[in-house]
Amino acid sequence: MSLSRIVKGTLVALLATALLAGCGFALRGSYELPYKSISVTSNGNSVVAGQIRRELTSTQTKLVPNAKDAEAALTIIEERRDRQILSLSGAGRVREFELRMKVSYQFVDGKGNVIIPTSEILLRRTFAYDDSRVIAKQQEEQMLYQDMERDATGQILRRMIAVRKAG
Repeated sequence: MSLSRIVKGTLVALLATALLAGCGFALRGSYELPYKSISVTSNGNSVVAGQIRRELTSTQTKLVPNAKDAEAALTIIEERRDRQILSLSGAGRVREFELRMKVSYQFVDGKGNVIIPTSEILLRRTFAYDDSRVIAKQQEEQMLYQDMERDATGQILRRMIAVRKAG
C-alpha cells in the first residue's frame, strides 16, 4: 500500500468523524429521569409498559407499584397493533402489508397535575409478503412489532425527560 493511500484513508476517516460529530450524532445511553420515584401502570397487558419498567430498573429512579407513593405516574392507556394490506399481485395475492402500532399514554405528577396530557404515538412499518415463505414472514412481522415497541418505549421516555427539563 502506498503512503498516499494511507493518508487519503486517514483523511476520509477524519472527515467522516468530523461530519458525524458536527451533526449532533451521539449513541443513545441510558435514560436518566429527574424523578426519585415513578409508577408505571397500564390498562390491560402492555409490552411497552413492561419495557419502560425494565429501562427504569437501570436508572436512579425507583419504580413503585402504587401511583400514590410516586413522585410521578405514567399510565399506558392503550396499546394496539394491526396490519393492513397495501398491495396485491395480479393474481390477488398479498404483496405488501403495513403494520401499525398505537400507544396512548398520560404522565402526571404525584399531586395529580398533568405533565403530559393524553398523547398518542403512531408507528408504521411496511414489509413485503411472500406466501411461499410464511414462517419467515411471520418472524419478520414479529421483529418489526418488537422494533416498534422499542421505538415507542424510547419516545415515551425521551418525552418524559424533555417535559421535566422544559418545566
